[in-house]
Amino acid sequence: MPARDGQASDRGGGRLSAIALMCAAVFCFACLDACGKWATRHVDPVVTTWFRYAVSVVFLSVFLNGWTRPRIMHTNRLTLQVVRSLLLFGSTILNFFALQYLQLTQAISIQFAMPLLVALLAGPLLGEWVGPRRLVAIVIGFLGVLVITRPGSGSLHPAAFLTVVNTVFYALYALITRMLAAHDPPVTTMTYSGLAGVVLLTPILPFFWAQPPGPAVWAALLATGVLGAVGHGLLTVAHSRAPASVLSPFIYTQIVWMTALGYFVFGDLPDRYTAIGAAIVIGSGLYLLSRERTVRAKQPA
Repeated sequence: MPARDGQASDRGGGRLSAIALMCAAVFCFACLDACGKWATRHVDPVVTTWFRYAVSVVFLSVFLNGWTRPRIMHTNRLTLQVVRSLLLFGSTILNFFALQYLQLTQAISIQFAMPLLVALLAGPLLGEWVGPRRLVAIVIGFLGVLVITRPGSGSLHPAAFLTVVNTVFYALYALITRMLAAHDPPVTTMTYSGLAGVVLLTPILPFFWAQPPGPAVWAALLATGVLGAVGHGLLTVAHSRAPASVLSPFIYTQIVWMTALGYFVFGDLPDRYTAIGAAIVIGSGLYLLSRERTVRAKQPA
């Protein structure tokens, strides 16, 4: 009996540490977006995106040493790794372009539709079809996105459309990440993550380059890469300690950090439509997660 209690305690402690790591990861992502938004006030988003990936690749190469892991670049699914890397690159550069015009809370509220898209696309791509209740939750969540963007009203900058496309790209990126988990180790997938951004942007960087005006801008640009690498590393460790069904609800804590950073760094506060739409999207996502947990619990082991 004591052994069982100890095992339960270990599992509980592991889950608590995983939740803490997840919250730390989304804090890093919120800071990344804030640094990127601030940096793009002074340099082109192409430059910001290049720093995001170049610094991240250098940072990760220090910890994922290729000399001690000579097969770190070996992959069983090269095409999927390349497509995943391209999707992450497309998502990032669209996000930085959109953040030039959108508040942090507006961007993240739209991006919170990503779990809904993953659930919807998991059917045709992974054979994980959703039931009618979860489908209703997905539709309601997308209505929340419409509340935020209010298409045709002219009240939100057209850059919101870039965030919508960015969210689609990131949902596909998340699905391919799940597919790769059965074929390649996490360190290999992490290594490939930033390569598309560096390979595609380095040749054209001189056409967009402008000297960052001051050490603060340099620090913000460098921080985007470090925060991205650390955030994804924390996310990977968190998922190794607890299932996604436990961790996923804590993604939504990012709205707290985005609101705080938006106010203290940029003087922005979300309007009522953003707040209402975000509540609808988050509520739909939480219901979807709860329903998935219930369905999985009923399935045979």
